[in-house]
This record gives sequence, structure tokens and C-alpha cells, in this order.
Amino acid sequence: MDRQAVHYLPILTTALSAAFCVVLLRAAVVRRSGPHLWWWAAGVFFYGLGTALESTVTLWGNSVALTKAWYIAGALLGGYPLAQGVAYLLLTRRTANLLAGLTLTVVFLATMAVILSPADLAKLEAHRPTGAVIGWKAVRWTTPLINLYSFVLLVGGAAWSARRYSGSSATRHRAVGNALIAAGALLPGVGGAMAKGGLVEALYVGECVGLILIWTGYGIIAARRRSEGDPVPS
Repeated sequence: MDRQAVHYLPILTTALSAAFCVVLLRAAVVRRSGPHLWWWAAGVFFYGLGTALESTVTLWGNSVALTKAWYIAGALLGGYPLAQGVAYLLLTRRTANLLAGLTLTVVFLATMAVILSPADLAKLEAHRPTGAVIGWKAVRWTTPLINLYSFVLLVGGAAWSARRYSGSSATRHRAVGNALIAAGALLPGVGGAMAKGGLVEALYVGECVGLILIWTGYGIIAARRRSEGDPVPS
């Protein structure tokens, strides 16, 4: 593959993910306001792990193990922890725990299936990962289910926040911040859908722009809370 500048974009995304993950972990430790920050930190970690694997494939070449690891980190775990964090933020603890138990079971089974699946070596590309390498095609049917769950929570959470917070200037920043977080978390899914058609470069752009939107949304909420004397957003 003729590598272009866009193929090195995951390196930048990985560096940003590492920095953002540290910010979220620090907030989780200092704030101790609930599990949602830990879920968000996990989401950004897997987000960065996926782009780190993309960087490795771009720079040093691909393998079945790298492709499977990329699929697990990106397709299965890229947006799901962020969405589960929204569940803990907006729903009751009991409901969020129930959803976490159910969805983690699906994610675990899908992860094991990816690991155990034979590989279609004819689909393995030298410097570009693709889910087509996974031989058990049924495994890839679970990804839309996980992404649908994430979509409902992220978009539903953003809509709920807009309805609750946009009416007052004192809380409008929450609506804006949550909307940016939702948009950023969904962008890699859009890029991933285009990647299935062979345009993996769209995924790289979506991941980078998506992470920037997520961090911007978080930053808007965090900055307002700092101005009110609370150093870390919940």
C-alpha cells in the first residue's frame, strides 16, 4: 500500500488518547463521583489502543494477531465503555449495573469468538487492518448490536441533556458538552462503516476528529465547573 500522510494520523490520535486518559483517571481519583469517569477512562484507553495498533500496522506491517487485537479494541470496545459511562451518569445505579452485566457478557463472548476465529489470509493487507480477515463472519454480526447499544445511550443521553440543560444559561454548557461527546464517540462508527467498504482512511480521520470532539465536550463542562469552584466535572 502506498502510505500517505493520513495513514500516520493514528499516531497523533494515540498520543492524544494517552494524555486524555490521564486527565480522566486523575478526575476519577480526585472527584470520586461514581463509576462513569472510570468507564470513560476505559473507553479512551481502548480508543487509544486501537489507534496504537493502527499505527503499528502502518509503520511495521500487519499480522493476524494485530488485526484481531485491533478489531477487539476498536470495533468492540471503541465506543462501548463511553456509552456505558453515560448509562452510569444518567440512569440509576441498579439499571446501569444490570445493563453493564448484560452487555459485558456479549462483549466478552464476541471477544473470545474473534480470538478463536480462523483467519482469511487472502484478506490480510500488509499495512492496513480490516475486519474481513476474521473468518467467522457471524462474529461481525455482534458488532452492530454493540454499536446500536452505544448509539442509543450516546444520542439518547445527548438529547436528554439538551432537553434538561439547554433552557438555562447556567446549565447550557452541559448540553453543549454532552452533545460534543456524543458526536465524537459516534464518528469512529461512521468511519468504521466506510472502512468496511475499503476506505480505512475515513476511520483514521473519524477517530482523530472524534477524540478531539470528546475532549472538547469534556473540557467545556470541566472549565465551567472549575469556574464555579469545583475542580473536576462529574
